Amino acid sequence: MFAPPVPAAHEPLLPAYVRAAGGVRLRFGLVGARTHRLDVGESGGYRARFPTTFDATSEAVLINTGGGMAGGDAMAVNIDLGAGADAIVTTQAAEKIYRSQGSDTRIKTQLSVAAGARLAWLPQETILFSGARLARHLAVDLAADARLIACETVFFGRGAMGETMLRGALRDRWRIRREGRLIFAEDVRLEGAIAETLTRSAIGAGAKAAATVVAAGSDLADKLEQVRALAADELQVEIGAGIVADLLVIRLLSPDAQALRRVLVTLLGQLTGRALPRTWST
Repeated sequence: MFAPPVPAAHEPLLPAYVRAAGGVRLRFGLVGARTHRLDVGESGGYRARFPTTFDATSEAVLINTGGGMAGGDAMAVNIDLGAGADAIVTTQAAEKIYRSQGSDTRIKTQLSVAAGARLAWLPQETILFSGARLARHLAVDLAADARLIACETVFFGRGAMGETMLRGALRDRWRIRREGRLIFAEDVRLEGAIAETLTRSAIGAGAKAAATVVAAGSDLADKLEQVRALAADELQVEIGAGIVADLLVIRLLSPDAQALRRVLVTLLGQLTGRALPRTWST
C-alpha cells in the first residue's frame, strides 16, 4: 500500500525554541611544517575534538551531543583550509535523522580548500528513520591545485534492527566550484514511499544504502582504475565511477548497509592513501 510522505508543515508544530540549532566552524593553517587548528567555533549541541596525530596532518572529529536530529533541527558545518594545509574531518558516529512531524531537518556544509591544501571530508553514514525529512546541502570551493576527498553516505533505515525507511523525504544538493567556476552540480530528491521507490531498477534496484564519493586532485585516471578493479571483485555492492570535469565521481549502492560500509572503508583507504580515522572502527 502506498505510504504518503509526512507533509512539510507551513507552520512548525513545535516552537523554534525547542528545536536544536547550531554547528561547528573550523579553520586550519600551516604553522611551520604542520597543520594546526587556528580557529574553532562551536554552537548548540555540536562540538569538535582533535585526536593526536603523528604526522603533519590535523584531524578533527565532529560530535552531536544530542545523539541525533529531528524535524526542525538545523546544523551548519564550515571548514576552511589555508594554503598548504592538510586535514581530515570526520564524525564520532553515524548521524541519526528521526521521524519528523512535518518540518525538514536541515544540514548545511561549506568546505573551502586553498592553494596546495588537501582536505578529506569523511563523515560517517547518515541513518534515515522512517518518516524522516532531510534537506542537506554540501558546497565546496577549491583553489586551482587544491585536493579533496569528500564522501556522504545514507542508510535508509537501521538494517541491523530490521527497519526500513518506508516513507519520508530526502533532498541532497551538491555544488563544487574550482576557482569560482561551477564544475559539479547535483540534486537528489526522494519523497513519499521511499522503500517502494528504491526497488525500481532505474533508481535503486532494491538498495537500502547509498554513497557518493568525489575526489579532486592528481592521478585521477589511476584512481579510476583502482576503483574499477575493486568493483570487478565485489558482489554485494554495485559500484560505478567516472571522471567528470576534473573530478572522480564514485557511486555505491547496496541492499546490505554493512557490506557498503565495508567496501567504502577499503575505497576511502585507497583514495586517501592512509588509514581512516579511528572513529570508523569503533
